Amino acid sequence: MSHKFVKVTAIAACIVLCLACARAAFGAACTTQAQMPAAERDALASSAHSLLAEVQSGNMQALQQGAISSLAANFSSLAGSIENLKPQIQTATMTVDNLYLLDASDNPATPAAADFYCGSPVVSLHFGSLPRGTYALVIAHATGVKNPQQISLILAQSNGRWLLGGFFVKPMLTAGHDGIWFWQNASNYARTKDEWSAWLYYQTASDLLNPLNFLSSPNLQVLRQEADMIWPATFPDQHPMVLTVRGVNYNVNAVGTTTAFGALDLDVRYAPNAEEAAQLSNPPMARQQVTAIMSALVELHPGLKQAFHGIWVHAQQGSASLFALELPMQEIASAPPPQAAEAASAGR
Repeated sequence: MSHKFVKVTAIAACIVLCLACARAAFGAACTTQAQMPAAERDALASSAHSLLAEVQSGNMQALQQGAISSLAANFSSLAGSIENLKPQIQTATMTVDNLYLLDASDNPATPAAADFYCGSPVVSLHFGSLPRGTYALVIAHATGVKNPQQISLILAQSNGRWLLGGFFVKPMLTAGHDGIWFWQNASNYARTKDEWSAWLYYQTASDLLNPLNFLSSPNLQVLRQEADMIWPATFPDQHPMVLTVRGVNYNVNAVGTTTAFGALDLDVRYAPNAEEAAQLSNPPMARQQVTAIMSALVELHPGLKQAFHGIWVHAQQGSASLFALELPMQEIASAPPPQAAEAASAGR
């Protein structure tokens, strides 16, 4: 069975081309950097370095002037992302690691889905709605700083110039570790049948190793296959998980990870009913409620104590936060163990 592979961490993403769509795609030609003539490769790399330098310096005027018209006309979101990124990469070493030339000149006159299959082993790219034209994908890394980043650019060729058409940035590390480290540890947890820790580590590994959601490679496919094999049946996905603690049912809507305090924490969000919500206005009762959820999860999944520094629990009604608490694992472990059980909700 295939399950939705949830992305857990992203700093910023901005794209003006539709990249995912459930309709038939036209095949299009892809040329890797190794297949490009030297002059073509050098010209593309030079354009990429120029744009990356403008991102690094925060030169919004130059970036907007060098963007395709639809992106230039709606530039504020991208500008905000770059402003947030700038302090993290201002002193970084920028390297362009991969270049792909994407020829969609045979696409229909109206924008249409297009698939590109690049090199060997094959890297595949899927665009849900791509206008006819010539494009390039640039994958770069900003390293030598505390929070190294991977930056991807979609460029569109116009009158002999490469214009910015899309911009994506994702961290290379989470809690000081890269995607390979998380993949290796996910596999170790899977071998010991620690399904929750394995699943969450596989998600983090995928997010770190895949620079773009519309890119696929043999290694990423293997990672997703491993993750699907360990997917916990009661894990909250499209429907809540019902966590029963001493006869009280809590509807847990989402479980993920967070590095809000630097270390890797489990991030748990639940929707209290009316009675539970009323208790949250009383701080001692609120703490008792959320720590009961923490202790129940640790009792049901002891491996979480090794995999994570602590647990964040958020009580939410819609988008409103009613109460939130983070505790390190050693404090949760000292709490009296509850009688707990978990089950998928009836809607699953």
